[in-house]
Amino acid sequence: MRNRNGGIIYFILGIYAVLVSWYYNHSIILAIVHYIIWPIYLIWEILHGRLAHGMWKTIPESYFK
Repeated sequence: MRNRNGGIIYFILGIYAVLVSWYYNHSIILAIVHYIIWPIYLIWEILHGRLAHGMWKTIPESYFK
């Protein structure tokens, strides 16, 4: 059961990386690349401050409005 939960979290964070990538780039190619390397991409976005000031939750909400 432990591996299954880790896989689900890994998948959800990968989808989150795709949402962030599409929000900033609007490129399918980059979205695919960022899904493949999502841990590095999300760390990069955090370090550059693009997910600061509430953007981490504003980006996913923008897809459901």
